[in-house]
Amino acid sequence: MPRIPIDLQAGVPLIVGSFGDLESLNSIPIHEIRESCDLVEIRLDLLPWEPMDLEQAPWLRLMELPLLFTARRGSEGGAGNLDAMARMTRLRSVIEVASLIDIEVASITEMQSLIEELAAKDLPWIGSFHNFAEASCPDVLSAQRMLARNAGASGFKAAVELGWNMDLLAPLSLFLQQAKDYPVSLMGMGPLAPVSRVLFAQLGSVLNYGYLGHTPTAPGQWSARQLKEAISATVKA
Repeated sequence: MPRIPIDLQAGVPLIVGSFGDLESLNSIPIHEIRESCDLVEIRLDLLPWEPMDLEQAPWLRLMELPLLFTARRGSEGGAGNLDAMARMTRLRSVIEVASLIDIEVASITEMQSLIEELAAKDLPWIGSFHNFAEASCPDVLSAQRMLARNAGASGFKAAVELGWNMDLLAPLSLFLQQAKDYPVSLMGMGPLAPVSRVLFAQLGSVLNYGYLGHTPTAPGQWSARQLKEAISATVKA
């Protein structure tokens, strides 16, 4: 079955439902997933891999939905501390079924061969940046966004720790509002994560992540259904 194309448009929010465990990926009814999100993230670093029979991979039952695949590096929240080769191996295995691939901006150089393969397949990817220690200033995020764009990414995603510092919301909101011609996704982590994710969606964050099942994949994350309902109630069509 051919992959389903995903159209990232600057300022148009989409809900990403992210699986944090294999049990949820195997068991949640597809109609429930469809009602909860616009596309599904499969975290390959969180799933058991050896041995993996790709012809019976658990995500094959979701092929009627757009699939975003991630194999996160350890320094940015990935499980198993997988090196670049291991992450590329997992991502290469899903190229034919993926709608979108997530590659960290910090991994662009070491994963250049994969990026070239994605370009040859006309498969879009997003450049991502995660800071679990603190909220990065807009200048840092702008530099990361430029690196992603220059490398050919179809969009940029940033997730930053906010703690309880409400003062950080204003400069981060301004950074997001300035992204007029390039898809940008921004989300907070920690105690202010829920309010920040709805706020940033209102301001045009393109990919807005919530979890599917019982296991959040980031600190302070909404469930995908809760996030979709909250954004639908606050973001004008």
